[in-house]
Amino acid sequence: MTVLDFSAYIGLTAVGFATANILIGLLILGRYSPVRYWPHRRFDIFGLHRWTGYATLGFTLAHPLPLLLSKKPPFRVIDIAFPVWSPLQPLWNTIGAIALYLLVFIVVTSLYRIQLGRHLWKLFHYSTYMAAAGLFIHGILTDPNLTGGAVDYLDGGKVFVEICCAIIVAGSVWRVRHSVKKRAAERLARVGHPATAD
Repeated sequence: MTVLDFSAYIGLTAVGFATANILIGLLILGRYSPVRYWPHRRFDIFGLHRWTGYATLGFTLAHPLPLLLSKKPPFRVIDIAFPVWSPLQPLWNTIGAIALYLLVFIVVTSLYRIQLGRHLWKLFHYSTYMAAAGLFIHGILTDPNLTGGAVDYLDGGKVFVEICCAIIVAGSVWRVRHSVKKRAAERLARVGHPATAD
């Protein structure tokens, strides 16, 4: 296994955890109950969401570090921290770095969600979608071999990222439709049972 392979596998692991984290977040947003639905028993879904978030951040932080051992092309710390100066693919690497900085922001603000207040924290937390978009764009459009060649969208790693992206899109569409149906049902309930005058 080469340094580039190791970096790529760490990145794919980060994408997998990010996908799981967002799906769990969508379930929480939809007030999913593991007791009422599968697996019909109590477990800490919030804890699972939190730890998949930490894992996403950890693997995303670790993903570029093996590149410091690369000799062709050579990468410096500055090339990883601010990839606009990276020797190859500066645009896609910069998008990946922005996703990483957003993940750090999301985790830090989540640690202080009580102090921030629910409304402000929730606004900050929606940046998860921007971070995920950055991860997917970076994962799909970068060349893992750093040859500067065309993107092979049917490469195994690319297909994995594409499937994860499709799952997130499908989950988000489900969440929006579920929310719309729920609001419509609540409106019908109010119409069917109007408040009585005093």
